[in-house]
Amino acid sequence: MIQADVAVFTATAAGVCAAVSAARAGSHVVLIEPGRNVGGMTSGGLGYTDVGDVRALGGMAAEFRAAVAEHYGVPVGRYAGPEPHVAEQIFLRWLDRAGVDLVFGGELQGVEMNDARIVSARFSPDLTVSADVFVDAGYEGDLLAAAGVAYGVGRESRDLHGERFAGRQEIFPGRHATPPWISPFLSDESGRMPGPLLPQVKPGALAEVGAGDGGIMSYGYRVCLSQAPDRIPFPRREGYDDAHWELGRRLFANAAQRGEVHGAGRHLGLEPNLPGGKADGNSLGPFSLSVLDGSAWEYPDADPVRREEIRLHHLHHTQDFLWFLTNDPAVPASVRREMQTWGLPADEFSDTGHLPHQLYVREARRMVAERILTEHDLRAGAVPADVIALGSYHLDIREVQRTWRWVHEHPDPIAMIVTEGYLSVPVPVYGVGYSALVPRRDECENLIVAVCVSASHVAFSSIRMEPQYQMLGQAAGAAAALAARAGRRVQDIDVSRLQEALRDAGAVLAV
Repeated sequence: MIQADVAVFTATAAGVCAAVSAARAGSHVVLIEPGRNVGGMTSGGLGYTDVGDVRALGGMAAEFRAAVAEHYGVPVGRYAGPEPHVAEQIFLRWLDRAGVDLVFGGELQGVEMNDARIVSARFSPDLTVSADVFVDAGYEGDLLAAAGVAYGVGRESRDLHGERFAGRQEIFPGRHATPPWISPFLSDESGRMPGPLLPQVKPGALAEVGAGDGGIMSYGYRVCLSQAPDRIPFPRREGYDDAHWELGRRLFANAAQRGEVHGAGRHLGLEPNLPGGKADGNSLGPFSLSVLDGSAWEYPDADPVRREEIRLHHLHHTQDFLWFLTNDPAVPASVRREMQTWGLPADEFSDTGHLPHQLYVREARRMVAERILTEHDLRAGAVPADVIALGSYHLDIREVQRTWRWVHEHPDPIAMIVTEGYLSVPVPVYGVGYSALVPRRDECENLIVAVCVSASHVAFSSIRMEPQYQMLGQAAGAAAALAARAGRRVQDIDVSRLQEALRDAGAVLAV
């Protein structure tokens, strides 16, 4: 049994900041991480960090940027992010200096509740943690779900909150859309003879536009790639299936017919945007590192076995996608030549085959509290009285699914693949209130949520950025320390004292 003032579950960037913030405030803190790494996506491949309006960055998000600049001896903001191993070094140094007890390999097994209070949480192997206040800093919201806190998953109907961008989206042309005339049928490229679907195409009918279908924006791996002489060539994975990539062949053939063959950067975002000549491979366009077959829709509420299957499905997609672009004869020679100048970095992720340790879970559960942030709050630039962090990044919903539909062309309908869900809408600087971080008081009185905050699907698409998670984590940790010290429910702390503590620690609560 470990007893602490504050227990933080999952060492994402938010979890690290929550643990360090609480420890700096004088709390005895234990940070439990299910895996073997700290930093989540910040150290897990997402080196090119989406920041938004830099005026909104304060506290530990600004401190992290300063630490990156100091490490490389450059001005703050010179790099959009550090190399993955540097990010992890910074976080480990913070934890050590703050005196946080860090526990690896602690997968959540369950919680003991007494009325509306977490008495203890059980982790594998054979670890029980008791604390005055718990912080859920995981991308999945597993602790809040185990505590019986209400949550939502996936996109809601437009009618629920009256949000313009909620629900299933229209099918529009664009950079992230599948071009027309790509048949979804494995045995018929004309699209007129129904049959088995191509791999990587989600079956099932599209919901009506604006309807809530529970859709989850796609997951993937943000790969760190290198052009250094010691780079590791992309290997052909045992189990690689040529047939799985017929979609890619059809897309490249279509692009050649239209005279629109783009470089590898349009599929991977390959620009040397990280120190050391490395690049953060992102998901750009309708055929990318993102997996669009709907498997992400299962992930939030899946059991550990199924989640691991989904994670491996995404990992194998990443490995095979890199191999396909580099070697398949159907890929234009110019793309293959460009890909051959890249490889996996020899000095990153050595314990996970030089691929990231963190699946990019862009969204999972979202707590449903007394206050729910919506599209209206963000687009209005609203700053609530209980503000504890600012945000500013676009509403940024990545592709939700790759499916198909009949298009009524003369003389007979033709089936075409469609990619649906992507949108990007600017917002002004807005505020996130403390009320979005705490459950309803009758559900749990000693839990604070740093990642899966109370927000609609649309609003969460902006909140979900790593610098913002760092600020939310800092606020959660500071609030947990206040509640633990005062012996009060997390809903009843003095928010003005929390705001004062955050400002003293460099937080920006107004611009």
